[in-house]
Amino acid sequence: MQYDIIILGSGPGGYVAAIRASQLGKKVAIVEKAELGGICLNWGCIPTKSLLKSAQVLNYAKHAAEYGVKIDGEINPDLAEMVKRSRGVANGMSKGVQFLLKKNKVDAIVGTGKVLLGKKVEVTNASGEVATYEADNIIIATGARSRELPNLPQDGVKIIGYREALVLEKMPNSMVVVGSGAIGSEFAYFFNSLGVQVTLVEFMPNVVPLEDVEVSKALARSFKKAKMKVMLDSSVEKVDTTGDICKVSIKTKKGMVDVEADIVLSAVGIVTNIEGIGLEEVGITTEKGKVKVDDYYQTNIPGYYAIGDIVHGPALAHVASHEGITCVEKIAGKDVSPIDYGNIPACTYTSPEVASVGMTDKQAQEAGYDIKVGKFPFSASGKASAAGKKDGFVKVVFDAKYGEWLGCQMIGENVTEMIAEVVVARKLETTGHEIIKSIHPHPTMSEAVMEAVADAYDEVIHL
Repeated sequence: MQYDIIILGSGPGGYVAAIRASQLGKKVAIVEKAELGGICLNWGCIPTKSLLKSAQVLNYAKHAAEYGVKIDGEINPDLAEMVKRSRGVANGMSKGVQFLLKKNKVDAIVGTGKVLLGKKVEVTNASGEVATYEADNIIIATGARSRELPNLPQDGVKIIGYREALVLEKMPNSMVVVGSGAIGSEFAYFFNSLGVQVTLVEFMPNVVPLEDVEVSKALARSFKKAKMKVMLDSSVEKVDTTGDICKVSIKTKKGMVDVEADIVLSAVGIVTNIEGIGLEEVGITTEKGKVKVDDYYQTNIPGYYAIGDIVHGPALAHVASHEGITCVEKIAGKDVSPIDYGNIPACTYTSPEVASVGMTDKQAQEAGYDIKVGKFPFSASGKASAAGKKDGFVKVVFDAKYGEWLGCQMIGENVTEMIAEVVVARKLETTGHEIIKSIHPHPTMSEAVMEAVADAYDEVIHL
């Protein structure tokens, strides 16, 4: 069967590329060996946020009296029901992708795909039957999976990855979470909120190590306030799983420390799914576990493209989606510009939330900029006070010479919903004074963006 475009993988890169290609008049097929929507919809972004919402509701219930609400009786988490709700949300989103593909006349081919020479794709279904399809263009969007360290092999029971963490049948009493990136921090927050004794181990000097240092330290304080044990500059050397409980040996600056836990959650990053999909046979070049592509995701072999986690850049769902759109629009002959990877927002859905885009003040100074920095704490925000969520701040960084908005870092309630203002403003090359003169609604958390910018230019009112 002949197509204009065949896409391997139906995650947020693949399915978005498929739909956009169909909108552009292309005949499209998408190959998926598991659930439509990929890891993000089924085992990542969406079900995780569902669990985190359950944790947030639990925390509100526990502190209801602070809001003048009396709740009689015990307040206890029901992990089974939380997981059930999470799986239901994920299944609903996957069915939504199935509907969108059908609506846009995209053929969904179930099976494991492999690229072949001559712009062909071989698909093997669950029964072992093999079919071959041809296309003018092939887009590889096979995503990534949980990384396994040699000294931390996942058995799916005592040492688990994010997939097992999403569907635990029994609440553990204690857990060691290895890695404090977005995945590790979110799961650490979730299980800690449910009453699990969580030890968070991070190799770097700060949690969420890619974020601004002030933000990282604020999140660590929040974790410790919630009775979570945070071990920085530390690494798990080995885990003894022979007994009923895991014995975790952790190397710290002060020496070895042994911690016991029911479960160890490995959240030390991801590894790309590029094995066994025909890259070597076709001659597609890879580098450090990623497929090499140009600005429009063309590989070194004409007609073969790659997007998402398997190419260099942030391994984020929204990045994969935009890469897919850029790729197919270029294939369709549209006048498109390369993605600006310096303007990609990053979000971590702990409580408080973390969101950022662009440079930190340290990065800007290291790049040679003379900068203006503004900061507005949520303790000075009327909406934050009313909501009882005064932790955190908004921090902005501007180039002092030309006024370019270099970056913004936030930690606080709902900041993942606020960061888009900064992304759009930077895209439009908005100046700080234009933000100050743009009337923000009161009372809102988003006022803190305007106030932080005003602080950078010595015009802040509420500090």
